[in-house]
Amino acid sequence: MAEDGRWAALGIICAGVILSMSPWFSATAILPELMTHWSVSDAMGAWLTNGVQLGFVIGALLASITGIFDIVRPHRLIAISALLAALLNLALLIAPSGEIAVALRVLTGVVLAGVYPPAMKLITTWFVQGRGLALGLVIGALTVGSAFPHLIRALTPGVNWQIVVFGTTAMSFMAAYLFHAFGREGPFSYPRAPFHFAQIGKILKDRGVMLANVGYFGHMWELYAMWGWFLAFSGAVLAANGIETESGASLITFGVIACGVVGCVAGGWLADRIGRTGTTALMMGVSGTCALLIGLTFNGPLWLFVLIAVIWGISVIGDSAQFSAVVTEVGDRSLVGTALAFQMGVGFALTVVAIQLTPLFAEWVGGWQWAFLLLVPGPLIGTVAMLILRRLPEAERIAQGRG
Repeated sequence: MAEDGRWAALGIICAGVILSMSPWFSATAILPELMTHWSVSDAMGAWLTNGVQLGFVIGALLASITGIFDIVRPHRLIAISALLAALLNLALLIAPSGEIAVALRVLTGVVLAGVYPPAMKLITTWFVQGRGLALGLVIGALTVGSAFPHLIRALTPGVNWQIVVFGTTAMSFMAAYLFHAFGREGPFSYPRAPFHFAQIGKILKDRGVMLANVGYFGHMWELYAMWGWFLAFSGAVLAANGIETESGASLITFGVIACGVVGCVAGGWLADRIGRTGTTALMMGVSGTCALLIGLTFNGPLWLFVLIAVIWGISVIGDSAQFSAVVTEVGDRSLVGTALAFQMGVGFALTVVAIQLTPLFAEWVGGWQWAFLLLVPGPLIGTVAMLILRRLPEAERIAQGRG
């Protein structure tokens, strides 16, 4: 593929990410059925969601320590990881207990760490100009892939939960084939970096990279807790309004998460024009406000709840790609894969905490209505970090001088 083939490469990568990330929330979408199937407690049920997050943290941090993302070609790593994710997801069908199922979810997260960061690095080998939009589209693909199990569940009410597992497994198998057969690096590939423990030290000392990381950490505190618990929140809203329908809550959750694609595209387009620091600050300002206000809509009207939920779904993910884009622009080019793995590893570690604390906070405040107030400090801190970065000399290297 010549450089002219960058849009075809983007299409292949986006399709592969949609397919390969579908196992992420496969257990979350069918959580009530799984808890009944294995007779597990609420705490164990939470780990069927959180296990993937924990596994991703382990995988990403191991990758950042070993530097594997800067050693192995990204498309090969993604193909192998997607294949392993499919097999681990399929194994849920024969898991004899909830404990084994949680272990499988953790391992699924470990191997999915070999999909997401390398895919971000891979697309930057095809794009310098328009990088924000390209990365936004990849994150949009991740968003659709993450939401897909909720759509499958919504469209198959009363059908065995195994259908969701089979569907998401098949998608991940297809992703492995797609990256193996058609994936390749573009003309702006990065130099290979030999493994050395000092790589992490270099990342920690890079002021521009670390401010982008703080912004990302604040963003991640909010994102996956919102995604992971919105099904429970929307179900509680429908119940409070006298609407008892499990498929309705699943459909709303799919719509709210999937509409993040609009935010990813808009965020990428905006970042390439007004800068990444300004775009991330704007998105986090909007999403944090939605987290603050959505509790007011708990008892209706339903149209207002849906409106704020959709705005939140768009803004909560719309800035995600831009933190990674900043790292590729201000960091050491030979350590881009390692820096992305470190950023995502720590960021996802925070999601484990946020996901675990959210239902406890909901119980403490007396229900789901005000549960998402716990997430507000994340985007607030992230906004401050990105506005500080915007005023530093490093901003000249971001978005071709736009900051």
